[in-house]
Parts: sequence; structure tokens; C-alpha cells
Amino acid sequence: MRVTVKGITFPDGFLWGVASSSYQIEGAWNEDGKGESIWDRFSHTPGNIMNGDTGDVACDHYHRYAEDVASMKDLGVQGYRFSISWSRVLPKGKGDANRTGLNFYRRLVDKLRESGIEPWVCLYHYDLPQALQDEGGWANRNIIQYFADYAKLMARELGDMVKRWESLMNPDA
Repeated sequence: MRVTVKGITFPDGFLWGVASSSYQIEGAWNEDGKGESIWDRFSHTPGNIMNGDTGDVACDHYHRYAEDVASMKDLGVQGYRFSISWSRVLPKGKGDANRTGLNFYRRLVDKLRESGIEPWVCLYHYDLPQALQDEGGWANRNIIQYFADYAKLMARELGDMVKRWESLMNPDA
């Protein structure tokens, strides 16, 4: 079905979607075992952000995801690209997984699919776990393995439910 909006006709098969990033929408910055991210540290450092604003609550998507998905469905959204908070599922960026964090993303994906909205998952949208930044961040050669382990974990957890994956958010795309 072709859709025309303000004189622009979109082709058959055009996917209407929305996107977010975990830091900008989730909130719950230190709940349920989530580790600190580089954005948490940056925004909590006095003088870095005007008015001292943080993403501590943001849109509270962590607690309100079901309402948010219902709104997407009401709008006719067909796809939702969201990012996983690496520090929510691996608080130290490596090691033991946080089951509560993993379950949040599983519930979100379940709700999206129940609502006829295709989940598109971005594994990294500029919110490195602070623990990995403290070890040198992306300049540390070991981060390649840490990211690979994280990607494998997410594929194990959501791979049967998600077809579309993006490894790193490309700001030039």
C-alpha cells in the first residue's frame, strides 16, 4: 500500500518506524543491577551538562515500555530501532550477566512482537560501561573480545526473536 504524506508518496513496502537510544529514553540509571555507563558518569559530573540534567529518569521507558509500545501501535509504527544498554545487561561490561536487565529487553521485544512492531536492535549507541572506559575504553585491545562476548550474549538471549541487528550506531548513516 502506497502512502502519501504532504505530497510525498512512499513506495510499497516502506517501513514506518521510530528509533531511540537506551540512555536517552530508559531512565532507571542505577536500578535492578545496572552498571554505570560513560553517559551516567559524564552527566553526573558537575559542569558538564546545562542545568545538571541527566538521563536518570529520561522518559522512564524502563518502567513504561508497555505504554510506549501501545502508543507506537496506535501510531501505526511498523518498526522500532532501540539500543541495548550494555551496562544494563553486563554491569561491568564483561563477566556475569544481569538477568534482570536481560529480562527487561526480552519483555520489550515480546511486547513489540505482540503489537506487530518489528524490533531492530542496536548493540552500541555510545554508552560504554564505565568499568570498560576505566580500563582504556575502545583503545584497549581487549574490548574487541568484550564486545564479541556481549554480542554473543544478546544473540543467545534475543536471537530467536530479533531479525534485524546493528552492531554500532553510525552517526553518518
